[in-house]
Amino acid sequence: MDWIALGEQILIVIYTFALVMVSIYGLHRYVLMYLYYRHRHKKPYKAGRFEQLPPVTIQLPMYNEQFVAERIIQKACQIDYPRDKLQIQVLDDSTDGTTEIAARAVERAKSEGFDIELIHRDNRLGYKAGALANGLKSAKGEFIAIFDADFVPPSGIIKKCIDYFTDPKVCVVQTRWDHINRSDSLLTQSQAIYLDGHFVIEHVARNRSGRFMCFNGTAGIWRKSAIIDAGGWQHDTLTEDMDLSYRAQLKGWKFVFLPEITTPAELPPEMNAFKAQQFRWTKGGAQTAMKVLPRVLLSKVPLKAKVEAMFQLTCFSVHFYVLILISLLFPVMYIRASNAAIYSPWRMAFDLVVFALATISANVFYIASQYELFRDWRSVLKYLPFLMGLGVGICLSNTKALLEALFGKQSEFVRTPKFGAGTANYHHLRKVSKEVAKPSKRKNKRYILPALEFILGIYMTICSVVCVLNPRYFLAAPFMIIFAIGFFYVSILTLYGLSVARRQSAKPAGVKQRS
Repeated sequence: MDWIALGEQILIVIYTFALVMVSIYGLHRYVLMYLYYRHRHKKPYKAGRFEQLPPVTIQLPMYNEQFVAERIIQKACQIDYPRDKLQIQVLDDSTDGTTEIAARAVERAKSEGFDIELIHRDNRLGYKAGALANGLKSAKGEFIAIFDADFVPPSGIIKKCIDYFTDPKVCVVQTRWDHINRSDSLLTQSQAIYLDGHFVIEHVARNRSGRFMCFNGTAGIWRKSAIIDAGGWQHDTLTEDMDLSYRAQLKGWKFVFLPEITTPAELPPEMNAFKAQQFRWTKGGAQTAMKVLPRVLLSKVPLKAKVEAMFQLTCFSVHFYVLILISLLFPVMYIRASNAAIYSPWRMAFDLVVFALATISANVFYIASQYELFRDWRSVLKYLPFLMGLGVGICLSNTKALLEALFGKQSEFVRTPKFGAGTANYHHLRKVSKEVAKPSKRKNKRYILPALEFILGIYMTICSVVCVLNPRYFLAAPFMIIFAIGFFYVSILTLYGLSVARRQSAKPAGVKQRS
């Protein structure tokens, strides 16, 4: 048996499988865009108006949010809603000075006549889901508005949303996220484009075409009875919002998404914070898929909802397929080019065209979202190569998250550090805060992943040079270069963040940071 030939065939099979899967998920973006343009005019309507506004509870979950805790409490108190119908719960699990800051803000609000309370837990049982469930026990409102600590809700948000609940089937009204620090850096601009695509295209396409959508964990309002009916907040996944969303919709509850109503928030300004957020979303998404996807497929919901749920709940697997694909792209090309029996420039070109079409779908998707928001598609063009590179650059980290979910490895809910975007000391806090990359108990392990990402950057660079020098591989050169830049960008900024955190943690306890 020719073991070398067998190994080559196995590599080609694995590569082809990954190529097909990446292409399927890439082509699905075209489906979402089709659904968006077909159904975007089906705006939700209010079944009626409340003659008497119903009681509402605002929940503000927070954990070590000392830079934004006071602001979100103040913003919650500025929401335009009758005080006798409004309750505010500050759900604090903090272990730093946040509790004292929040307590002072709560006392000031109480003195001004607000029904507000600080509910502090000495443990993080269930993390955010546990805090929300604990607050729900004493929530007086018929409806529950949830805002994470870094959000800045507009004063009229509840009044603009509340009448949609006159339809007794509606359980959630979700608003669109806006971005306080969109223009801060290349990283925040890229994240804003990613999220705009999710909110502008995906949410509208799913919600208005009769498919399932997800509550985004914040900047929305729930019907309290729907939370209870769906089984309440559960913490066996890291994406409790996605989990509850699917359980509620399987019970027959309806979602309303209002893209015209925006709630600004802070984007992670640092690479470690961004990767931590993506890691949590990827792992939690995979956990939710394993938990609820079988129920969806066995339910009596329409076939179109089942198909879309399968794509939505498994979309995080693309990171794994992308990692396989880029790792094997050059070896497979070399095998085919060096084997006269299987070499065909047309076949290689076909592979690249299929991959390019799947990749282009993402570019078209994000261009469409920016055009719908700003009527401007040209400005986003300059970011497209970087968007592709950044997406590839985090695929190793997200693959790790996916594998941890599949193998049942438990991990804590790692909060995304907040620095108070829009405040005077925001840029200073970004530089000095230890929260950028909180040191772990096993310090050396923190460097393994960025080191592997850097090695992948070197590998992609070597592949790029070979592709440029060899006409047979020239079509692949642009992709290789973009992938190399993505891995280097992600790994270098990760290592820089770890270095900053190490220096800060090494400072004497008496050295204080400016506030």
